[in-house]
Amino acid sequence: MIGLGKMGGNMVRRLRQGGIEVVGFDADEGVRSTLADETGMINAPTISGAIKKLEAPDTPKIVWIMVPSGNPTEKVVKELERRLSHGDIVVDGGNSHYQDSQRRRAILAQSGIGFIDVGTSGGVWGLKNGYCMMAGGEKHNIQTIEPILKVLAPAPDRGWAHVGPVGSGHFVKMIHNGIEYGLMQAYAEGFALMRSKDEFALDLAKISELWRHGSVIQSWLLDLTAGALAKDQKLKSVAPFVPDSGEGRWTVMETIEQGVPAPVISLALQMRFASQDGEGYTNRMLSVMRNAFGGHSMQDAKE
Repeated sequence: MIGLGKMGGNMVRRLRQGGIEVVGFDADEGVRSTLADETGMINAPTISGAIKKLEAPDTPKIVWIMVPSGNPTEKVVKELERRLSHGDIVVDGGNSHYQDSQRRRAILAQSGIGFIDVGTSGGVWGLKNGYCMMAGGEKHNIQTIEPILKVLAPAPDRGWAHVGPVGSGHFVKMIHNGIEYGLMQAYAEGFALMRSKDEFALDLAKISELWRHGSVIQSWLLDLTAGALAKDQKLKSVAPFVPDSGEGRWTVMETIEQGVPAPVISLALQMRFASQDGEGYTNRMLSVMRNAFGGHSMQDAKE
């Protein structure tokens, strides 16, 4: 396992609990040592050293990458291309763009190295609940890593699937994240409407807990929301700033390329952009134009 952060580290823990031997590498020596002491993971100080520790006769080496998408993943794949051999398998479980996965597969295939892209969902709860994994790749490679998928998943027979060829795993995960954006936006807007109805003085924590049972909008996301509201309904300590991941943007770009309408997902992404606008220049412009054509008053900016 290369990359022992929140996801990679917990995946090591779950694999070790399932009796699978794991060699782990991370640039942070402290993270490696702690995980090795805690789980019995074999600590490797370098990627090269990790690969050497995987030596076994007639057995392909399986290297699972859990590092940030983009250049960090690219650098790791390039190093693995140099160090792995024919029949070995690289698994990218991060949030890479599906077209990057297709390109990396083509490069590794020249050396006879297999490639699998696994869209991975579950976040910090994956250790306890298992991970939902969407795997793309050749059937024989998927069969080789199947024992790993069965341990990482919520159960051996569910929570993981071979969804298609290389690239499909990250593509399906990309769409998954786009749907996630829309769901989150709908919940947030609904609770904001209820909060603003002063006439009823609604208890949002009670309502979110109510909706968890028998409602058509019950979900794990609602479960997590109810837990948060039970602690703090006003959320005044939380800044109204919502980051967006690359996958949300990629999903919206895909809707444009395919010409498939996805207004909910697209607008949810735009709302995140709006939350990130600390300058508010767009709204300043709107106020100026409104004043110009209609003489409407403008509020002075507070110093």
